[in-house]
Amino acid sequence: MFSQNPQQFLNIALHRVFIHPTLGHKTCSVKFSEQPYISPTMSPVANGYYFCLFQQAQAKKEEPVTPALSESIPKFYFPRGQPQANINIDNLISKIEKIFSQFPDERVTLKDMGLVAKACECPLYWKAPLFHAAGGDRRGHVSVHKFVAMWRKVLQTCHDDASKFLHLLAKPGCNYLEQEDFIPFLQDVVDSHTGLAFLKEASDFHSRYITTVVQRIFYNVNRSWTGKITCSELRKSSFLQNVALLEEEEEINQLTEFFSYEHFYVIYCKFWELDTDHDLYIDQRDLMRHNDQAISHRMTERLFSGAVTRDRKVHKEGRLSYADFVWFLISEEDKKTETSIEYWFRCMDLDGDGVLSMYELEYFYQEQSQKLEAMAIEPLPFEDCLCQMLDMVKPEIPGKISLRDLKRCKLSHIFFDTFFNIEKYLDHEQKDPLLTVGQEISDWERYAAEEYDNLVAEETANEPYNDWHLFEIPNPHCNLDLDEYEYVDDFE
Repeated sequence: MFSQNPQQFLNIALHRVFIHPTLGHKTCSVKFSEQPYISPTMSPVANGYYFCLFQQAQAKKEEPVTPALSESIPKFYFPRGQPQANINIDNLISKIEKIFSQFPDERVTLKDMGLVAKACECPLYWKAPLFHAAGGDRRGHVSVHKFVAMWRKVLQTCHDDASKFLHLLAKPGCNYLEQEDFIPFLQDVVDSHTGLAFLKEASDFHSRYITTVVQRIFYNVNRSWTGKITCSELRKSSFLQNVALLEEEEEINQLTEFFSYEHFYVIYCKFWELDTDHDLYIDQRDLMRHNDQAISHRMTERLFSGAVTRDRKVHKEGRLSYADFVWFLISEEDKKTETSIEYWFRCMDLDGDGVLSMYELEYFYQEQSQKLEAMAIEPLPFEDCLCQMLDMVKPEIPGKISLRDLKRCKLSHIFFDTFFNIEKYLDHEQKDPLLTVGQEISDWERYAAEEYDNLVAEETANEPYNDWHLFEIPNPHCNLDLDEYEYVDDFE
């Protein structure tokens, strides 16, 4: 029918050339003679038109992209930081060589590595990572040639503090940090920071303090829960700023986010009270005694289910390690942070489908109701409690509470305590929940400060004639006998 209208035929031919699924192949398999709407007399012409147009389209397709087009798109992805145009590597290296020239045979030990760190324009407590990255742990010293070769490579490949720090600490070939990678760095902090000088005579406490700090680092920095800190996670966190503050702040307890000894002391003492056989592990019966059985039995079972613990061996044995307890206690005492919300959400999500269903909420609330009845307190019917919680959280999907819903809600701590912490649930019932919104100090910092004061008061009452300050004798609560404690590797 198109034999009477050549222009319409040409438009169809063009349309078929540019959208036909065979375009791009070396040969064209479409024949107009096979099409019912092309007359037999016009099919040879149509095939000719089609062939010419196909050849032209193929030629256009195979034209290479001009360099000007590719060069016009600036690079925007810098996984190791954006390179600095004004950095003079040779000048930095000459400053470092000048520092090394002050020492015999141009070799520096870890004790003097602080001078080299400052010459590298790094924070003081990068000294141990710099020392170990240059092979100092193998020889006990670092030569100028070894160090310069290592640092030049770092400057050429890593362009911000996060990528440099990760490169120094990580194992060869790894682009992430695992827990054991932090041990040499933290051991140097323990050995050389003035705020921890009292620990020099109590070397048994070094591993416990380091374990605590490592767990706090991963708790705050490793937002992906993988057990591997990436450069991006390190860059987004405040950890490197805290490392820089170690040089400026002599009082270690002022660095409450990671390094506070007081916070370690509180966590360690709480664990010691539960760990009756002193093997650095606790079971469900031990944890049930925490805070006078405030945590429900059903939630305690979930804590040992593997939902929030990483050690599969310990999980199979039905035990919780000291490292896992650090996560538990911080999450229990401060349910407003993103990590703690994720922690408790994982525990309450029984089927792992990413939402809390009404069945799961009722499962945990049943035990709360039984506890309230045992205390002669009439519990709120689940339907009424559910209405309150849904009004508070305002989930995007009716009847299903997501992790995003709880993070958006400013009262997540009330939500969680309602379902598995009877003491805090009753406290919330007697307080205005909006009073704590926008407070300057976190719930964890307030708890740690109060508990530390209580422990100091107990220590003073138990030893009225002891003139030593608690920090000068850093033995934990209840007069621990360190000789009977079986120290095991926390980083297996």
